[in-house]
Amino acid sequence: MTLVVAGIGVVVAALVAALLPVPYVILSPGPTLNTLGRTSSGPLITITGHHTYQTSGHLNLVTVSFLGGPGNGFNVFTALRAWLTPDTAVVPESELFPSGQSEQQVVQQDTLQMASSQETAKAAALCTLGIHFTTVDTITQTEKGLPAAGVLRPGDVITAVDGTPVSCTQDTGSLIRAHRAGAPVDLTVVRKGSTEHIRVKTANVQGHAVIGVFVQESYRFPFPIKISVGNIGGPSAGMMFALGIVDKLTPGDLTGGKFVAGTGEIAADGAVSPIGGIQQKMAGARAAGATIFLTPAANCSDATGAVPAGLRLAKVSTLRQAINDLAAIKAGRSVPGC
Repeated sequence: MTLVVAGIGVVVAALVAALLPVPYVILSPGPTLNTLGRTSSGPLITITGHHTYQTSGHLNLVTVSFLGGPGNGFNVFTALRAWLTPDTAVVPESELFPSGQSEQQVVQQDTLQMASSQETAKAAALCTLGIHFTTVDTITQTEKGLPAAGVLRPGDVITAVDGTPVSCTQDTGSLIRAHRAGAPVDLTVVRKGSTEHIRVKTANVQGHAVIGVFVQESYRFPFPIKISVGNIGGPSAGMMFALGIVDKLTPGDLTGGKFVAGTGEIAADGAVSPIGGIQQKMAGARAAGATIFLTPAANCSDATGAVPAGLRLAKVSTLRQAINDLAAIKAGRSVPGC
């Protein structure tokens, strides 16, 4: 009787484990695309209206694929199998899908981040090369109780702070934060087509000078740059987009014919930020043939100990450093690694 009861319990437990989804997501290496190459719809990066140069080698962006999410769960046996599989990670569902968000909402957010990263990559590339373009900081809303409320309006475009033009290296936020909290700032603002000069006193928020505006940054480029990647989302390909643009706009080539891959979110001033899924991205890059991997400096702690055999890491913090590192590698010199 004891064996029968225990056996029934084991069967029931196995059935429950097989049928009930677990709140986890499986991460695995995803597709990798050469930013210097082509997709099914044409060149991944197309530049018109400006002289471009022939390129060679690979500057590959890398991605992470996932299994699971709201409405697409898997059982504990699938999770255990993935946990035991090299280059695959099992993470809590909440890391990818915040509470209350559906998979469709997350995909839409990733699509918006991809579009934003492409524009920022264009800005970073041209900024690093010294090619002039216009940075447009448009106010989307003001914060109640702070100095800008009732003075500035949604739709106003801030073009300068204390006479210093807003640019890729100095946006509205950084120009205001350079002041002592409580000091006034003189803003040049375009409102409904007319330029106005408005003085606003800054407030002290957590030790920083602020005026209380939310700004959406966009750019007006002197020539068209089109990026086509298909159904890929997220912001982490920004640095590789920027490198692809730089390579096409400068003589010679960045790679020296080598297979380079990398990742990193990019800012308009060229700063490179860390990303998620670094271990899966390194594995995907090596599987595609990469021998050099450009890694955000802040990701080095996650990358250490998980570097695939045959893959050399180059640690980067800015787009300029990535360009310099590629030049050094091309010349056979050493570069900082993780």
